[in-house]
Amino acid sequence: MFDIATTDFTAGKIDPRIYTDPDVYQLELENVFGRSWLFLGHDSQLPKRGSFVQTYMGEDPVLVVRQRDGSVKAFLNQCRHRGMRICRSDQGTSRGFTCTYHGWAYDLEGNLVNVPLEEEAYRNKLDKSQWGATKVPRIENYKGLIFGNWDPDAPDLAETLGDFTYYLDGTIDRFEGGIELLGGAMRWVIDCNWKFAAEQFASDFYHVQIAHASAGVAIVEDPALQAQMWVPRPGMQVTVNGHGGGSPFNPPMPGNPFVGEAGQPYNDWYVANSDGVESRVGQGRRDMANGHFTIFPNFSYLGDMHTMRVWHPRGPGQIEVWAWSYVAKDASPEAKASARRSSAYTFSPAGVFETDDGENWTEVQQVLRGWKARSNTLNAQMALGDERPGDSQFPGRTDDLFSEMAARGFYQQWKLLMEGKSWRDILADRSVTADGPQAPTASAAAPARVFEGSNPR
Repeated sequence: MFDIATTDFTAGKIDPRIYTDPDVYQLELENVFGRSWLFLGHDSQLPKRGSFVQTYMGEDPVLVVRQRDGSVKAFLNQCRHRGMRICRSDQGTSRGFTCTYHGWAYDLEGNLVNVPLEEEAYRNKLDKSQWGATKVPRIENYKGLIFGNWDPDAPDLAETLGDFTYYLDGTIDRFEGGIELLGGAMRWVIDCNWKFAAEQFASDFYHVQIAHASAGVAIVEDPALQAQMWVPRPGMQVTVNGHGGGSPFNPPMPGNPFVGEAGQPYNDWYVANSDGVESRVGQGRRDMANGHFTIFPNFSYLGDMHTMRVWHPRGPGQIEVWAWSYVAKDASPEAKASARRSSAYTFSPAGVFETDDGENWTEVQQVLRGWKARSNTLNAQMALGDERPGDSQFPGRTDDLFSEMAARGFYQQWKLLMEGKSWRDILADRSVTADGPQAPTASAAAPARVFEGSNPR
């Protein structure tokens, strides 16, 4: 039997059944995805009244809609009659949404406004005000990034992000006009647990020189330059409330080898405009251009590769990846096209870096089909005990680049949510805040969650 209370992520020990157990996964949908702030979209995807995108919160399909007053609302993409989707388009512009099963119609706020044959079928006794689409009660916009939360008692997004906004601003505030997402999402399926991907983007720079060695050969033909790509260099890692990221310190440079030939026009535009970047975000954040970050639980982004993505869970052993190319809104059309080609070349279903990651994740998931493999404790103790409080330049809890500190912070946040802890206790827990990995503060004991079996499928 698997008991979440026995896991000790602060000690860097991972029970691999968290990646395979179907009962754990069902509790994740309720306690992690049902209580966390989840990325829904960006302002650039909703340019006018009636603009909408369809996305997911966990496995729940939702519609995110620009209202007539310019605000954004979201609601479950489910008809209240028999549960069919009320919109089957991925995105577009509409005056309302109509279920294609029985024709119940909803307005831009998700209110039920029309029912076919209402007089004949319902004798005018149906109270339509009680049968609207289920609203997402919490919607917040952080500098163009739209998040939603099913938990009406969750703290505000800004409080949940905490000091991590400093690093997020280092990406979305680099340029005067902010960022935009280009076109629709690239989507593909990987047969692995969602936490593999989210954790790697939060913490793991250790894999780069090994897992991506072949990608370096594909991008750069000069052996001398290939060697320079993987030379360890100064960098840092951060964790705050389960969010995390890390980056080597690389100032903007002409001919950045990581972006490939396709990305050079955007890279050149970026270098030409880098003076303004430093004035807005400072040298430290300017030099974290190719960092990888995760906003807990499943929204990640990667700097030089111009990619933002959501790891949508599809069972304990599968994810659906939705990835967008993001660019400076004020960049030239040529530069934007270059950035999109670069992100497709590096981090897309066939990207030279992306395929390396996907292969490793799927292989780990395959290994965990074995009962003995699932009984082994996995090690996440890199640089354990070396964490340090941040400072005015780099807030949060920080460490050097090669560390698993942010992975431990990610899993500890996961554990607290899975145990059903209150948000007050979660935000006060020193094991996931900048104070360091001390023992959690005292709080009311949560009931143990014990799971029978560990079916990996």
